[in-house]
Amino acid sequence: MAKKKTGKKVALKKKVAGKKKKATRKSKKTNAVAKKKIVDDLLIELGTEELPPKALKRLSQSFYDNLIAGLEQAGLTTDKSINAVRFAAPRRLAVRVPGVRMQQPDREAERRGPAIQAAYDDTGNLTKAAEGFARSCGVSADKLERIKTDKGEWLVFRQLEKGRAAKELVPEILEQALKQLPIPKRMRWGDLDAEFVRPVHWLVMLHGDKVIPATVLAVKSGRKTMGHRFHSPRYVSLAKANDYEKTLKKSFVIASYDRRQQLIRDGVEKLAKKQGGVAVIDPDLLDEVTSLVEWPEPILAGFDKSFLDVPPEALISTMQEHQKYFPVTDKRGKLIPYFITVSNIKSKQKARVREGNERVIRARFSDAKFFWDTDRKQRLDAHVEKLKDVVFHVRLGSMHDKAVRVSRLSAVAAGALKADTKLAERAGLLAKADLMTGMVYEFPDLQGTMGRYYAKHDGEPAEVAAAMEEQYMPRFAGDALPADSTGRAVAIADKLDTLVGIFGVGEVPTGEKDPFALRRAALGVLRIIIEGELELDLMQLLEAAVEGHAELPEPSKVPAQVYEFMMDRLRAYYADAGISPDVFESVRACNPAAPLDFDKRVRAVMAFGKLKEAASLTAANKRIRNILKQGGDADWDHVSEVLLQDPAEKNLAQKVKALGAELTPLFDKGDYTAAMKKLAALRPQVDDFFDKVMVMVDEEAVRDNRLALLSGLSQLFLRVADLSRLQD
Repeated sequence: MAKKKTGKKVALKKKVAGKKKKATRKSKKTNAVAKKKIVDDLLIELGTEELPPKALKRLSQSFYDNLIAGLEQAGLTTDKSINAVRFAAPRRLAVRVPGVRMQQPDREAERRGPAIQAAYDDTGNLTKAAEGFARSCGVSADKLERIKTDKGEWLVFRQLEKGRAAKELVPEILEQALKQLPIPKRMRWGDLDAEFVRPVHWLVMLHGDKVIPATVLAVKSGRKTMGHRFHSPRYVSLAKANDYEKTLKKSFVIASYDRRQQLIRDGVEKLAKKQGGVAVIDPDLLDEVTSLVEWPEPILAGFDKSFLDVPPEALISTMQEHQKYFPVTDKRGKLIPYFITVSNIKSKQKARVREGNERVIRARFSDAKFFWDTDRKQRLDAHVEKLKDVVFHVRLGSMHDKAVRVSRLSAVAAGALKADTKLAERAGLLAKADLMTGMVYEFPDLQGTMGRYYAKHDGEPAEVAAAMEEQYMPRFAGDALPADSTGRAVAIADKLDTLVGIFGVGEVPTGEKDPFALRRAALGVLRIIIEGELELDLMQLLEAAVEGHAELPEPSKVPAQVYEFMMDRLRAYYADAGISPDVFESVRACNPAAPLDFDKRVRAVMAFGKLKEAASLTAANKRIRNILKQGGDADWDHVSEVLLQDPAEKNLAQKVKALGAELTPLFDKGDYTAAMKKLAALRPQVDDFFDKVMVMVDEEAVRDNRLALLSGLSQLFLRVADLSRLQD
């Protein structure tokens, strides 16, 4: 019996020891977890009604940037935080940031007081200013320290400032981030004072597995998010921040914008490939479709081949702009009778979804075919007279008035280009006629494109037909330019007529407001001339454009105003190309009237800057400009060889005279790069002159002669640019 009792005691001891070991392991594990909780993932999700699809990507990026900046500024981020992820779907904006501190690090705060001179009187006692500073810091004067700077010595108070908890800071950071979102017009809902782009329904703020309590935009924070509107229309609880993506995926929401977009792209391309075609994926349309769906399901559909008789641009515009479909072409880029729609549901009856979309597109294509057939019953020129009923601008007349002005100015531009003025005149007159057609009325984005088709159908010359579309080029930065002379002439004339007219009636663009897209028009003209290498005098064209506007109150001032405006656009054009502002200003000082000539000078100055002689000659030009300002300007014709005394000035005069004759043909043909290389050869004579010759001597005749020599030298460089404006 004793043995049995002993056995029971041993077993009991073992059991107790096991429990102790288990408790110890659990305690160690708890302590380890506690240590890890110094930082944790932070999730913020704002749930709303459907956000504007064309703005979602921009809103998401701004939301992400603002939150990260706020967290960094508060000192809550760590090295892990660089892996932050942004999420965006039709009904949510979210950001998950790994490694966010639970609390700000403690920091030493420093408050500077009065200067030492003002802190102590002559006897070494504290002044009232110093005592007041100590009281404001809540300490006695003996707690104050001194700090020395390059500007003197000061009293200073230092204290350790304890960091605030993340749960206090994050709501403030969120509110600030929301205020900074690019929302042009905010809305209110119900009887609430809260304002946002759309009504807000839920807010998730999780730091690890803990909710950060707050009320933002009249919504209390929690851990519940919402699933797919149709497949999972209920709130779903999140255990912790990094459960976000997988939890939503179970609820039929692909939260990652980039992931959802890639799924759409892959799915659309795969379906098109199955039909032996290529999907036409416009980047803007892809962004918009990504912003419209939570659970993308691409579906292939088709349409009747007979619709392919309609211009493909009309069909593609219908699919992309109106229905958000992706067209399909063959490998040569020709449209084939298929399209791909992206559904927001995982349907068990895809055939019905397909049929519904095919029914919609059939109706839209039938309209397009009707307009195409009807419009061709009249010639394009029959619509010109109808333009009298369409107002271009209340002070600038009708679209017919504009067509007449553009026609006349197109002929002027064509003449300057040595092109066919009759073709340009005809194209300018017909340019706006397609605005009166049924197709363009229904599909405004096809203006110009349909004009080309209708002009071709009417048997107009090929260049005239092409100009109907080319008049609008370039439509945006990097867009193609008109390909032939007639198209270039009409495009330039159309844009200059608008610029001159709107400036003439005083409606100059201000800030971001530019309702007539004058900045785009100005840059378009400059691009056509420069990149098309057209020898056109901009001032002459502007003056010719003004002649067509009899209604302008002060027509004589307009060309210069528009020219200055266009020079600002040209400055931006070169800045985008990586050319420094001082290079632009050096050429601008010479005021060349032809944009192509301007461009050649800019390229020449850029090439000159790479030469070893550039720095010395640039400095010499600055010195010359300063000397000429002091001594008054001189004229090359007044240089007298008899008055040249020093060998250095004789050598320079001889070299300048020889180069003058040599450079004239280069300047005449605009070969400024070659001219600048030759001017670089002046460096030895210029350096020698400034080393050995005093310009501002007492003898007036000698002084004026040397000033004349420097003036002549300066004028040679000024045939290209004012090098004195270049930065060292």
